Amino acid sequence: MLPELSIKDFLAKTAGDEPVPGGGCVSALNAALASALTEMVANLTIGKKKYEEKENRMKEISSFAKKYQQIFVESIDADSDAYNQVFAAFKLPKETEEEKSERSRQIQAATKIAADVPMEVARNAFRMLETISTVAREGNSNAVTDACVAMMAARTAILGALLNVRINLSSLKDETYATHLCEEADHLEKQTIQAETDLLTWVRTQL
Repeated sequence: MLPELSIKDFLAKTAGDEPVPGGGCVSALNAALASALTEMVANLTIGKKKYEEKENRMKEISSFAKKYQQIFVESIDADSDAYNQVFAAFKLPKETEEEKSERSRQIQAATKIAADVPMEVARNAFRMLETISTVAREGNSNAVTDACVAMMAARTAILGALLNVRINLSSLKDETYATHLCEEADHLEKQTIQAETDLLTWVRTQL
């Protein structure tokens, strides 16, 4: 399981000559890092007299971020598994018309999964953006730049995941499904870039 590797081993495996872990796994990892930083900023706020009125909100944010961190960690393996399913489908026999038909069916099914997994990463990371903005603006001001790094990591997670969505959609024959996800991807990308811009513009006025 990829999440069980040490940081050094994960980096070495990523740098190796196998296609996984690749961009999809790294996008999920970036999302996990974003959630971990978000939780950290909330925890650095909890218990501080200066932020007593924010205590309950920060506890909610800490719990929220912890939950999503686990989801993103699981997504690292899910992305790897999805790629392996596509690879396995392409290796199926194609000697007879029946085999060709079954191979094509399985390739399409596996490719849809390979698009769905990073799309779910993008959706979940997108759900983090408002929380990250809140913890940056209302949390411990000494950790505001950590919250900004969380936003930047989430942005990278979303945009990276969406690239993996799009490359898989290009192979799908279900045009209606592909069009729907492409439109959603375009929306998420636009809103994500705006959320990051808004936070970084604000934080420059605070430093």
